[in-house]
Amino acid sequence: MKMNSKVVCALMIAITILSQLTYAQARFVKNLEGHWKFQKGNISDAHQVDFNDRNWETVTVPHDWAIYGPFNKDVDKQTVAIFQNGEKVATEKTGRTGALPHIGTAWYRKTFSVPEFEKDKKAILLFEGVMSEPEVFLNGHKIGEWKYGYGYFYFDISDKILDGKNILAVKASNKAFASRWYPGAGIYRKVSLIVKNRESIDQWGTFIETPYISEKEAKVTIKTKVTGDQIKLVTTIFDAKGSKVNSNSTTEHFGNEFEQNIKIEHPNLWSPTSPYLYTAVSQVFVDNQLKDEQSTRFGVRSIKFDSKTGFSLNGKVTKFKGVCLHHDLGPLGAAINKAALKRQLTILKDMGCNAIRSSHNMPSLEQLELCDEMGFMFLAESFDEWAKPKVKNGYNRFFEAYAEKDVVNLVQATRNHPCIVMWSSGNEVPDQAGSEGVKRAKYLQDIFHREDPTRPVTVGMDQVKSVMESGFGSILDVPGLNYRVHLYEEAYEKFPQGFILGSETASTISSRGIYKFPVVQGKMTQHDDLQCSSYDLESCNWSNVPDEDFVLQDDKPWVIGEFVWTGFDYLGEPTPYDKKWPSRSSYFGISDLAGLPKDRYYLYRSRWNTTSETLHVLPHWNWNGREGKITPVFVYTNYNSAELFINGKSMGIQKKNTSTPQNRYRLMWMDVKYEPGTLKIVAYDDDGNQKAVKEIITAEKPYRLVLSPDRKTIKADGKDISYVEVSVLDKKGNPCPTATNQLKFKVKGDGIFRAACNGDATSLEMFHKPTMKLFSGKLVVLVQSTKRSGDISLTVTGNGLKPARTQIKTENLTLE
Repeated sequence: MKMNSKVVCALMIAITILSQLTYAQARFVKNLEGHWKFQKGNISDAHQVDFNDRNWETVTVPHDWAIYGPFNKDVDKQTVAIFQNGEKVATEKTGRTGALPHIGTAWYRKTFSVPEFEKDKKAILLFEGVMSEPEVFLNGHKIGEWKYGYGYFYFDISDKILDGKNILAVKASNKAFASRWYPGAGIYRKVSLIVKNRESIDQWGTFIETPYISEKEAKVTIKTKVTGDQIKLVTTIFDAKGSKVNSNSTTEHFGNEFEQNIKIEHPNLWSPTSPYLYTAVSQVFVDNQLKDEQSTRFGVRSIKFDSKTGFSLNGKVTKFKGVCLHHDLGPLGAAINKAALKRQLTILKDMGCNAIRSSHNMPSLEQLELCDEMGFMFLAESFDEWAKPKVKNGYNRFFEAYAEKDVVNLVQATRNHPCIVMWSSGNEVPDQAGSEGVKRAKYLQDIFHREDPTRPVTVGMDQVKSVMESGFGSILDVPGLNYRVHLYEEAYEKFPQGFILGSETASTISSRGIYKFPVVQGKMTQHDDLQCSSYDLESCNWSNVPDEDFVLQDDKPWVIGEFVWTGFDYLGEPTPYDKKWPSRSSYFGISDLAGLPKDRYYLYRSRWNTTSETLHVLPHWNWNGREGKITPVFVYTNYNSAELFINGKSMGIQKKNTSTPQNRYRLMWMDVKYEPGTLKIVAYDDDGNQKAVKEIITAEKPYRLVLSPDRKTIKADGKDISYVEVSVLDKKGNPCPTATNQLKFKVKGDGIFRAACNGDATSLEMFHKPTMKLFSGKLVVLVQSTKRSGDISLTVTGNGLKPARTQIKTENLTLE
């Protein structure tokens, strides 16, 4: 069951009614998002209360100060041999971390008020992510620091907060040689102030498990850590409609932990196809007076990993059809935006994806909330480094002092999300080799088990031979292999678990709408234009094309699924062009940096989306100068056969077969000679009946623009975004797939131009400027709401093109 925003809002209102006006008195949560003062530079006294920040820039948090550029090849230039890529000799890498100016120190200052703050209250300051090494000051006093840019952390500021005005200052510092990809810069995730009574639920102190599930009933076990004496804890469970299901009241506790068992009759189970969510409302009473109240969403679901069936969800064997995602949101940088995250997941859902791996970082809480709601299983990852470095100033500097604290915070903050079915303690860590690495793997796995006994732990392993010999792979709950498809059989025989997870697969590289000839499979192939062919046959030295993974997934029951590298292109790691300039973002994505699907998207969709028809043809059919030359045609479809026609002449029927991995999953006409006109595909079912038809027509000169918003109505909250796809048609209405016109964007009304992106990994145009070139005939414009309801008008123009305009409504969230 999907919960739309109105249902969620209704549920929250129903929960609030429980405690009437006393809820506001019990707990106050304030999102510290607006009116931050920001300045880049190492300013020694910026934490002082009387510091003059009047001339600083005013920003909203979450905020990424580096995404505004400009791109510069000298930013974080690294001379390095990338060990996990098999490199032996150090070479200069210019775009490895995105070529955006993320290195340096910056300060944030925020004035906020807490009216009538009383000394019997408790105040918590919660940060969900600061890049990086933040130092936090309140009213001129340092209250703490953290090291990991992806970690969540909080401080008890009860003895530092003032009744009335307070000055919060945050220093964030990014060092050179500290990342392998674009990390972002600044307070890129949410900051919250939580004010509550001393007698209250501890931060992240609630842990919900569902240890017994049947069709008739589910046992919900809720462990709650509470501070205070003479406490009665009342927990009430509500269903997705806000109706009361059951409740429990207790005064029994051991130490500071209460444990309650509550029955749900005829439970609705959470799964990717039916992501049903319940809400537990926990209330703390002292002498019948409400002291604290907290709502926790959860799902009723069971997970099981075993040697006989692999992975089962709710008793049903399930394969992971997953993708890896970096944390950046393309033109928005690292700054979290829920609309952007939801768009990503919506695109992936249509592809048939059912799982996400956060790579290689702790996920945002917003991402987990959406995966709960939309139905994605989640592999929550923690680290890209342990004690041995990949980069000079990486997490290796903090591992010994911070690893346990970071894992504890990750698990405690997120373990109630039903989407999470696995933890990952690391990715391709150099510690895989040697006995010390085995000890570290067990050390981290033990912490995960201590904090959450219900989920297994994996590591993405690329040194497969080493982990077979050392025992590293054998101690893990779930052995995860990154690539190395030729070693799957041997690993299965040697590891005791009885199954293998493709924790990172494919790393196929392509550029949307770009095709190279001749059409051959290649490793680390480079072209003069610094693009990769979208025939989906190019990969890296260590990786492979998708079909090789498909064979393992389909033929080996002990392979429990895969997480493809990656769902979307991301900033940084422009393999295979990380030694070339300009190239500043990845080519790995199934969709490009703008979120526009590449051809490969439909190859995965043809296997993963089992409920919708897929019929996709490539390449485009605009090849002036290739007349008479061999121009192969590929079709990605869920049908097993199809017939190709060029200008009405049949090129024959192709059927999927097992002669090669490509022939098994693609229909390919390798000897087609290009002639302009109409390319037509007719797909047939297994009985030879015509089921679907697709045509591509050679376009004439670009004539007019077309705008297609992903949503015509957005929330008037100052955060929501409509993604408007811009494309070009000729006079006859045919798409122009090679158009590269320079466009301009103008937004009027109750919204702003937020950014634009064309998906070109070599483009040095800045995302926030209201002009950009089309890439392969398309780009995307991001239109963001203000806090006023009304209308937004976007107009797009380009020289020689008929302009286009679209209207977007903004509305305040109301209940019907």
